[in-house]
Order: sequence, then C-alpha cells, then structure tokens
Amino acid sequence: MQAGSLGAWYGADKLEPAQWVDLVTTVERLGYDTQWYSEAMGFESMAFGSFLLANTQRLKIGSSIANIYARDAVASRNGLKTLGRVSNDRYILGLGVSHVPLVERFRGHTYGKPVAAMRHYLEQMRAEQPDADTWPVVIAALGPRMLELAAEMTQGAIPYNVTPEHTAQARSILGPDKWLAVEQKFCLESDPAKALELARAELTRYMVLPNYVNNWRRLGFSESDLQDGGNARFLNAMVVWGDAAAVRARVREHFDAGATQVCLQPVHPQGDLASAKAMLTALAP
Repeated sequence: MQAGSLGAWYGADKLEPAQWVDLVTTVERLGYDTQWYSEAMGFESMAFGSFLLANTQRLKIGSSIANIYARDAVASRNGLKTLGRVSNDRYILGLGVSHVPLVERFRGHTYGKPVAAMRHYLEQMRAEQPDADTWPVVIAALGPRMLELAAEMTQGAIPYNVTPEHTAQARSILGPDKWLAVEQKFCLESDPAKALELARAELTRYMVLPNYVNNWRRLGFSESDLQDGGNARFLNAMVVWGDAAAVRARVREHFDAGATQVCLQPVHPQGDLASAKAMLTALAP
C-alpha cells in the first residue's frame, strides 16, 4: 500500500453515523487519500472502520488509534486482515497504547510501560506470520524509543499533537523509508481571539494526559506555556489558523521536515459539521 500526501483526521465520537457518512463521502470526493479516526469511549475501532469502508469506494480508512488494551493482538491481526480483504486493501491499522485514564478507569486494565507493552503486542501479532513486514500497520509514536520501535516492527508512525520540529526528529529516527503521517489541527479563522478560543477548547482534553504533556516538554514548551489551557505560543504551535495559505504553509513545514502524509483536523465550534466540511474543502488536494 502507498500512502498519499494529504489525509483528514476526525474524532470518531464527535458524529453520529449518518453524519459520518456525510463527512467521509465528502472527504473522498475532495480527493484526500486517507480518513483517520480515533477510538475513545464510544465507537469500537474495528467495527467503526468497517462501517467507514462500507460507505466509501476509494478512500483509505485508518485507525488513529486502535487501543491495544481494547482487544488482544490476534484480534487486531485478524481484524486488519478481514478489513483489508473486504475493502480491496484500503484499511490501515494504527495502534497505540492510549492513556492511563482510558485504560485503567474506563476499561479496568493495568497500564503497562508503553514501549514494552507495544513491543509485546506487536510480537504477538506477528508471531508465525511470514508476511508481517508487508502489513499496513503503524503506531502512535511520540518519544524516541517508541519511534525506534515503529521503525523496527511496523510501516511507520502516526504522531498526534505535534509540531514540524517533532516531525523532523521523528524522520531522523524512523529513517528515510518509513511512513510518517502527522496530524495537524487547523482553523480557518482570521480573528486571533476567536482562533485561540477554539484552539484552547479543542486541546483541553489533551492537557491532562501525561503522554502528550511529556512530549510537549521534550519539544521545549515550558510549564508556563502549558498552564491554564495553554498560552498563545503553545496554541499557535498546535493549531494553525488564518486563511488557507497560512494552513498550507504549516503543512509544507511538515513535508519539508520529512512527513509522508499530513492529516488535517478541522477545529470548529462544537457540532458544526458544515464548518468542518467547508474547511476541508478549502484545503482539498
């Protein structure tokens, strides 16, 4: 499978099924290569991926991410193979260790050491599978050790909540040939106050998750940058806003840093699907 240069990203639980059909058919018509979706507290990843595949014809569908604590490794392997076979190989399995609250409080599991847990999971998936190196599997990798694991055992990485500086670091660790599909939030809003308000609202749920906070610190953001929902420096780094040219400039920064795909996530008032579609239309490949 070859991954195209521009994808879309959207939270699975933000929409009802009919709205999702509206969104993915729009994304497909606009020429995006891949639609990525999350797994949190609502839709189950594999079943939801099947639904999106059934409602599209050419668009690749990727989980970003399927939580490794939600199903065992063999279930993920069989799910990947099943969805590939029924969709003419349009499914990408993005795996991740998720976060302590979603694993322990929500699912009732014990959250293990992230890199060790992911390595063991991938080893179980790949056991006695001679074609494993060809599978369209990627992992959510932020830190250096997880990125090294992505390079060793998968097709690449799908970093989330990152900057072009992180993209450059990730490419240097992954090497030249691995996939690097980075998520980028954007907002077509010219008013700085409104743009930062939307950015802060979108990022609120991530500000309490150590995996992201630790990575932001590695990228040079200080405690003051991250306090009270994030200052302007932090929010501008996470959510690019302005006109389409400003967004395209940030996308180009990621490509110049080594991204193979940039996955655009529209940031808009809650429930405003029309705005999401309009923004994706404006940035269509």
